[in-house]
Amino acid sequence: MFKQKLGLSILIVSLIAGVGLTWQLLKEYNRKHNLTIATFAQEGEYYAFGKALSKIVSKHNSAIAIKVLETKGSVENQQLLQQGKVDLALIQSDTPLVKSTQAIAFLFPEVFHLIATQESNINQVKDLAGKRIALMPKESRSYQLFWELIAHYGLEEQNLETIALSPHKANQAIKQGEVDALFRVSALRNQGLIDLLQNPQMKLVPINQGGALQLLLPALEASEIPTGTYNGAIPLPKEDLPTVAVRAVLVTHPDLEQDIVYEITRLLFEARNDLVREYPQAAMIPKPELLQNLGFMFHEGAKTYYNQDKPSFWVEYAELIGLILSVTMLTLSGLWQLKMRLQGKQKNRADMYNLEILKLISQIHSLKDLEKLKQLRQELLDIFSKVVIDLDQDLITPESFQSFSFTWEVALSSIRHKELILGNIVTSAKFNE
Repeated sequence: MFKQKLGLSILIVSLIAGVGLTWQLLKEYNRKHNLTIATFAQEGEYYAFGKALSKIVSKHNSAIAIKVLETKGSVENQQLLQQGKVDLALIQSDTPLVKSTQAIAFLFPEVFHLIATQESNINQVKDLAGKRIALMPKESRSYQLFWELIAHYGLEEQNLETIALSPHKANQAIKQGEVDALFRVSALRNQGLIDLLQNPQMKLVPINQGGALQLLLPALEASEIPTGTYNGAIPLPKEDLPTVAVRAVLVTHPDLEQDIVYEITRLLFEARNDLVREYPQAAMIPKPELLQNLGFMFHEGAKTYYNQDKPSFWVEYAELIGLILSVTMLTLSGLWQLKMRLQGKQKNRADMYNLEILKLISQIHSLKDLEKLKQLRQELLDIFSKVVIDLDQDLITPESFQSFSFTWEVALSSIRHKELILGNIVTSAKFNE
């Protein structure tokens, strides 16, 4: 009798434990992860990318929902992240980091834009002396970068008059003549900048000495605004305009679950087609090894994704290989520096082609004429031919060619899709006749 009662008790406890475990597993499986990402003003590129990322992540993984938070920029974003008020944030690669900030991915380049009125007589940075300049909010890195920029040219705060405004208010201020110039760090072809630069009274001012500026701020990249970026009919700028850029970075804190970070990282690269459709600049997101580390520590979830294809040999013998490489680097330091310079030039050349493709993608969506679409297809093929020649002549690296190929395929797919739509419209019109 005792044994029967004991067996029944064990059975009941086992059933309860099994039901509890099953319920816990189901609860975990169906758990919704609600995240918040800190971006910038709604008219900014950070906010646009945040919305695109939220949409694509939700589309491919319904268990993760990302709320997009409007902020005043990189400085505030990192503070919110440190305080645990947000789970993800977008910051510029030059932002002074705190220990708890960990990277997920380097994103698109953000270019320094110095815009002046035609009557201001501002033709170079040093001409800002005595002028009125609209800057971004004080909590943004764009604001702080302005002071670091002008210091290189011998200017100080007392040499000019500045006012910190939101992007929209800054655009309005220069339009209404309240300021002589506007400084902003933004991805190319920001819609607010496009609208502003359609005004013939506005002009882009070059920012030269990119190499020297990089010595002061290592996070900077020598860059340029390609001819016709902001107007193709009447080319604006008229020729490639020298400037510098920093890189947007998606960051988080170490407490965010590794599986969630892994999934977001995976979708950044494996759902790239969808992401580019929502935000074309996403085509320029590189793998981390293609850029300098810039002092960022990567989250374990992101590192797991980036390292998943690496053979165990490298992990097992990492210290020995590191020692060998260190000795080799000391011996070949001169050649390595030469190689890095060459790769930098090759990368800039590939980015220039990518920007041309992005311009074509923007045109494709607005076309309603099959003949013009055929012309764009031919332009696309011509660009591909140039890149193949450059690859053969070692003017771009194989890695850059792979990045370009992805962007090129997106553009070709967009043309095919548009041809199908326009072809159906033409067929329908003939049928109705």
